Amino acid sequence: MNDGAAMAKADQKAPINTAFIEIRKRDGRVVSFDPEKITDAIFKAAKAVGGSDRGIAENLTRQVVKNLEEKAQNGVIPSVEEVQDEVEVALIENGHARTAKAYILYRDRRTRIREGKSELMDVVKDILIETSRENANVSNSPSAKMLQIATAASKQYYLSNLLPEEYARAHDQGSMHIHDLDYYSKTLNCLQIDLSRMLNEGFNTGYGYIRPPKRIASAAAQAAIILQSNQNDMFGGQSFPHFDRSMGEVIRGLKKMPEYEEIYQAMEGLIYNLNTMHSRAGAQVPFSSLNFGTDTTEEGRMVTRAVLQAFRRGLGRGESPIFPNVVFRIKEGVNFNPEDPNYDLFKLAIEVAARRMNPTFSFMDTTFNSAYGDEVSYMGCRTRVIANRHGPEVSAGRGNIAPVTLNLPRIALECRGQQDIFFVQLDRLLRTAARQLLHRFEVLSRLRARDLPFLMGQKLYLDSDKLTPEDSIREVIKHGTLAIGFIGLAETLHVLIGKHHGEDAEALELGIKIVEHIRRRVDSYAEEYDLNFALVATPAEGLAGRFVAMDQKRYGTIPGVTDKDYYSNSYHIPVYYTMSMFDKIAAEGRFHKLCNAGHISYTELEAPPIHNLEAVERIIRSMAAADVGYGGINYPIDECRNCSYSGVFSQSCPECESSDIRRIRRITGYLSTDERFNEAKYKELTDRRVHFESGDK
Repeated sequence: MNDGAAMAKADQKAPINTAFIEIRKRDGRVVSFDPEKITDAIFKAAKAVGGSDRGIAENLTRQVVKNLEEKAQNGVIPSVEEVQDEVEVALIENGHARTAKAYILYRDRRTRIREGKSELMDVVKDILIETSRENANVSNSPSAKMLQIATAASKQYYLSNLLPEEYARAHDQGSMHIHDLDYYSKTLNCLQIDLSRMLNEGFNTGYGYIRPPKRIASAAAQAAIILQSNQNDMFGGQSFPHFDRSMGEVIRGLKKMPEYEEIYQAMEGLIYNLNTMHSRAGAQVPFSSLNFGTDTTEEGRMVTRAVLQAFRRGLGRGESPIFPNVVFRIKEGVNFNPEDPNYDLFKLAIEVAARRMNPTFSFMDTTFNSAYGDEVSYMGCRTRVIANRHGPEVSAGRGNIAPVTLNLPRIALECRGQQDIFFVQLDRLLRTAARQLLHRFEVLSRLRARDLPFLMGQKLYLDSDKLTPEDSIREVIKHGTLAIGFIGLAETLHVLIGKHHGEDAEALELGIKIVEHIRRRVDSYAEEYDLNFALVATPAEGLAGRFVAMDQKRYGTIPGVTDKDYYSNSYHIPVYYTMSMFDKIAAEGRFHKLCNAGHISYTELEAPPIHNLEAVERIIRSMAAADVGYGGINYPIDECRNCSYSGVFSQSCPECESSDIRRIRRITGYLSTDERFNEAKYKELTDRRVHFESGDK
């Protein structure tokens, strides 16, 4: 075999004789022993490093069989593992080191495949009992169970058969996390949808053309259908970047100006639809977001007012809507000051946010958003897409292609807190993450427009109108972003310096240094590969618990690091740390400009601030002053399903004493009910502490 060199042909060998007639498989079954299978495995490893002589593999098989016979006890049947151990020994003893390495890697890969199959069966068994809670928006319906089973099988397939070993190992071992692995070669993450074009031109969901609407109610219904249809083509969120502007254009195009009540009813209908229309074979409602607030036309203002008032009123019995996530866009000269034309809408947005936790607020005047006017749009999960190396810097028609997240605490733990080594290891993992995203981009580039019938077929993606059904989507998806994210900055700082960035100024500066370093590397990948690589503050849901559980097994329980059931999200100050809300906003605000693919910051309140709107406005203005790009306020909302009483109560309803309570909380940007939280996020929820105003601790 000569490990890669051309080898002289060996003489024809006689059949391999052995005293063994049986071998014990890993599952305990006893089957016929066939030495030819050993030869096949050795020769396959040899060919992987350039070998070409099967005769040498046969000679090595004879040595393996002889060694097994010498070690065997009377009547004992050798196991597969014992045979493979002897193969490794024979290869190394005979000077075939490279072949031995190839054989060991092949053996390890086969082991991971077997373990993956076993794990898959365990996962399926658990799903049949209760739907996986990795995604708090997925229901517990039969359709959801089928989706989760398919998801588990798809993930295992990609890890075992598609992903290069380096990336599969990094994901399996928890150094990094490949998000939505089940969709790896199938589709893209998310999209900001150009609603104006869809409503002006009409569209086809597959069973006939839907003409442009002639009534505002029809336009709202079509908007819901568009979100739902595109959700079936993608694995992430769906958003309208300028909902007020788009709907305002529809109203101006109608033959007769509708009454405000008609507009209100249309917007209320949209909200009802987005909380009841299911996508993905009925497993969940669409992850939907609406951006609005800066259209100063009469029609656009009426749309914004109607959406906010419908949210304030709630669903049929006054329940808080879970979807859509509404994002009120703030801009000076438009709505932020008393003399601004939309200031009244800003005040209404504050009132609604104090009752429903929605809207959240995006800030167009930050140092990193101001260059784009009011073009920057966000999704509820925090995703932001704007800079573009291959076309116009707009939100509509663009989204994230795929994300990957780094386990920052793992790097710090591996380096035993040595900062110089930490940055070296960080660079290595960043390079792996970038190459993995590049691999995913290349895999997705093989898709044809017809493979994504609504997304590409109805021309939702920027420049997809230039594609025929058989064209590759490669040139079109260059408009999207490839996002590298991170988790656990707070725990990382605790390893490196002994404190997190909420409690120590030096730790904060080190945290800024780390994230600046990551951003520089991510920018360099954008230059190197000429793709829109960007840095995201990861909105970890299932991941928050996955990483820490793996690190607990490796390193044990370390105070301030692995002593919780979750890692802190991205750059967030730990939820269990009590501090001034304004200090928290000021500290976290410094990270927003660095995370150009998405960011968010929250303050945690004790109860809905319905009677303290001034405090809500102070929070929002402090976010603007701290260069926060996207922010919101959190608080508990408890609603009685029996009598619809709303408030904050620990056990039964104080009005009717029912124990059937709907507890709404925010998770990774979106609202959900706490029974849908996974175990790690539920523990994080119970650890959340209220942020106080300065002097009110």
